Amino acid sequence: MAGSARYDDIVDVYDRSVGDDVGDPATRALFDLLPACAGRRLLDLACGQGRVARELARRGATVVGIDISDALLGRAQTTERLEPLGITYVNADAARSDTLSGESFDGVVCNFGLADIDDLDGALATVARVLPDGGWFVFSILHPCFPGWDAEAPSAWPPEDGYYAEGWWRAQNTGYRGAVGANHRMLSTYLNHLGRRGLAITEVVEPPPGDAWAARAPERAPVPVYLVVRCRKSPAVAEP
Repeated sequence: MAGSARYDDIVDVYDRSVGDDVGDPATRALFDLLPACAGRRLLDLACGQGRVARELARRGATVVGIDISDALLGRAQTTERLEPLGITYVNADAARSDTLSGESFDGVVCNFGLADIDDLDGALATVARVLPDGGWFVFSILHPCFPGWDAEAPSAWPPEDGYYAEGWWRAQNTGYRGAVGANHRMLSTYLNHLGRRGLAITEVVEPPPGDAWAARAPERAPVPVYLVVRCRKSPAVAEP
């Protein structure tokens, strides 16, 4: 068992907030970038309480979800028992070199999970290890360049330190990032780590956040809020 995690303390708030909805702009863009799911074996990395895993299963995939949070996985497993979709949930640290040893997947999805993982390279090493050559990886994150604009939509980075201050930080607000924090990484850091693990970018989307977000700060010019990326596992040998 992976043990406790930051989200264990806010599981009720988080579960009520996201529920089973996959209609937010970033998650819609993530599903738009997915190749056909039916008949595929897919991994939902940092699956949380299972909302993306369930949608993948409804689209005909055989799904394994992995997360480090006991509490979030408990919610996912409860839903699976009540409404079986054939999803297997694994409580483990996705960044460990022995996680999912011997497993193979046609594709990997990670929706807003990479900023919660402290060891980015370890997680991407796992993604590359479980994919065959040509396998795909699609992920969404809060855009690393997002400057924020109110208490519940804080900057992607510590405002007092700026964009170049990489590392874990906790926002000073009552939202998720005030409760669990996040790992800020520059855009170049994500790109370089993907390349080193042989995960070649094939498409990038920066979906508009929608009218509700724009209404929160009408005086500001539109800025990118989300980043959604699709990669393919390159047959070239990745760097160690």
